[in-house]
Amino acid sequence: MTGPASQAAPEAARPATEIRPATEIAADLRHVQSWIFDLDNTLYPPETQFLRQVEQRINQYVVRTSGLESAEALSVQRGYLHDYGTSLAGLMMHYQIDPHHFLAEVHDVPLDALTPDPGLHAALERLQGPRLVFTNGSTGHAERVMEKLALTHLFDGVFALEDADLIPKPDPRTFQKMLARFGVDPTTACFFEDTPKNLEPAHDLGMTTVLVGPKAFIAEGEHIHHRAASLGPFLTTAVLDGDAQ
Repeated sequence: MTGPASQAAPEAARPATEIRPATEIAADLRHVQSWIFDLDNTLYPPETQFLRQVEQRINQYVVRTSGLESAEALSVQRGYLHDYGTSLAGLMMHYQIDPHHFLAEVHDVPLDALTPDPGLHAALERLQGPRLVFTNGSTGHAERVMEKLALTHLFDGVFALEDADLIPKPDPRTFQKMLARFGVDPTTACFFEDTPKNLEPAHDLGMTTVLVGPKAFIAEGEHIHHRAASLGPFLTTAVLDGDAQ
């Protein structure tokens, strides 16, 4: 809200972006033959706060590497994320670090916050065609998280940061490399992601895009085709090829 609660307009009169709506339902995805998902805060809800543990590890790494205090290091860390796509890319640009040591250290966090979601499992099982994970995290991180969420058997492949030669999304080269790796036609692919700018190259390549999570009904742009506050209900109600008419 932009003003004090006492001055708030009636809900019906508020701008749509100030009202958190339900997940979009009955999205027409009948043309989709390949399903590509970001991992963190997409295949599990951000409310778990799981990724915060990784961010804290990154902050500790930046503090140790840069000599900055924690608060200033956090500002630098967020700047790197915005400017380079990952904190790692920024650190590699400005410091001499071992990227593989970084990835192993920052992703070595407890998985207790993550639990399997039977509703999401059932929704994913509806999807015909390859299901892929496309993440800026490490291979080991993706494998650990997917196993904890009991998702491994539902996916046909993972494209992690090492597969991208450490060049993160949203770099278009990384999208091209991912598509080539799995032989995906972007015009019949759908990409699910919680970071709006990571959908831009997908849109430019002709992919159908779905913004997932808290920003789903706030972010703007023609590069966002569909919006899912919650992934499971969106997939459950989507209209797929072969559904009874």
